[in-house]
Amino acid sequence: MTFTRSAGILLHPTSLPGNYGIGDLGKEAYKFIDFLAETGNTLWQALPLGPTGFGNSPYQCFSAFAGNPLLISPEILKDEGLLNDDDLKSLITHEKHHVDFGKIIGLKFDALRKAYANYNLSGKDGFEEFCESNRDWLDDFALFMACKNYHGGIVWSQWEEEIAFRKGDAVEKWTKKLSDEIRFQKFIQFKFFSQWKNLRDYANSKGIKIIGDVPIYIAYDSADLWANKKYFTVDEKGKLEFVAGVPPDYFSATGQLWGNPLYKWDVIEKDNFRWWIDRFRSILNLVDIVRIDHFRGFEAYYKIPGDAPTAETGEWVKAPGEKLFNTLKNEFGELPVLAEDLGIITKEVEELRDKFEFPGMKILQFAFGKDGEKRFLPHNFINNCVVYTGSHDNDTTRGFFEKEKEKNSDVYYHARDYMNYYGDDMCHALIKLAYSSVGNIVIIPMQDILNLDSSARMNFPSKPDGNWTWRFSWEQAPEGLVKHYKYLIELYERNPNEVNHD
Repeated sequence: MTFTRSAGILLHPTSLPGNYGIGDLGKEAYKFIDFLAETGNTLWQALPLGPTGFGNSPYQCFSAFAGNPLLISPEILKDEGLLNDDDLKSLITHEKHHVDFGKIIGLKFDALRKAYANYNLSGKDGFEEFCESNRDWLDDFALFMACKNYHGGIVWSQWEEEIAFRKGDAVEKWTKKLSDEIRFQKFIQFKFFSQWKNLRDYANSKGIKIIGDVPIYIAYDSADLWANKKYFTVDEKGKLEFVAGVPPDYFSATGQLWGNPLYKWDVIEKDNFRWWIDRFRSILNLVDIVRIDHFRGFEAYYKIPGDAPTAETGEWVKAPGEKLFNTLKNEFGELPVLAEDLGIITKEVEELRDKFEFPGMKILQFAFGKDGEKRFLPHNFINNCVVYTGSHDNDTTRGFFEKEKEKNSDVYYHARDYMNYYGDDMCHALIKLAYSSVGNIVIIPMQDILNLDSSARMNFPSKPDGNWTWRFSWEQAPEGLVKHYKYLIELYERNPNEVNHD
């Protein structure tokens, strides 16, 4: 699928401003969409929107289908008569630029339970219809979360054996036993999807398309695995037989041991890829464009024994990526997919990506210096690609160049010479380089739009905790920001609604 020349901003909804400790789908999200429209940006890229588990990573969710309850706007619930002013006051925090997940999770769920207690489950507002149309994943997810809460939050494999492994009539018995908690879990999903649909409709009405994110792998502690063990590399006792990761390379002598279960692709293929069809249908109901994380795993995946202490003992195994994407294409038509093709990419991965015309990613921070990846220098770009200054895993561009300058590195001097820029605002110079490139899509992290330093970094891939907490405030936006980016987008013809070559 070929995309038009355009620009957008990478910002996860948790990073939006607001009074309630974490960004949500309320008025600040609408204000951000207005900001995008005013600047001429036509894309909003978010991270995965699922309910996060340990470490609060959006890439380790309790479900590949559900929404994150922490994103539900309490103000909208108040407008619906489900919360009052005192409920909102109890959620107010004074931390503007940081999410304290340990504090917020308890406060937010207390408020959601109050809203549920005030809710009339008559079905008049579409609740029953929502439950029925999403029952394929919602019934399992709601029961999973209800059981998880009943067991104090421990991993599913440590529950009572009958429900952990869904033996006999355990599902029916526990569904009856935890019926009210299950109803609560369905209620908060109903509210998430209702609020998200209204927000997406507003974005689309403003000419903004939303880019979602699909991690290739699911979390072990998830409703997906618990309810569909036959598709994943676990044995009859729930023990991981094989796990995901990547082999040793320049960055890590022992590789990266992610620990996610792998797919039993032979079983999934025999089922005509039904699980993946359902997953794509779900994400396409949420977003307009899909970024696939770790795309190379669809061509071949790294298979590590489940009990291995490091990723050194794995092996590459072919995956049925071409069959999968042909099946998805037959089901949905042309696939609006962006491929995260970073890392060591083989010719076979490139061929799979190009066969379906999925744009790959170009990270400008990786391009410079004697050890830089030359494929990320703009003179090597093709039109069908997505250009970033950095991703959610990178330092902010300002922070990146400040560190390189302090090290007196060849990266810093090569970047200056390449951009023919010798001033102090290297972040803005790199944004201009991205905008001026031939790449059809440019996505700039909000941290770089605001020219923030390393304190605004979203994620450190090698750091197990303390990630995903960054938030911005509008007071960080300098005067004239809207006008400036509108000028840049017009200058480099990145507003497809306004370009006219006739």
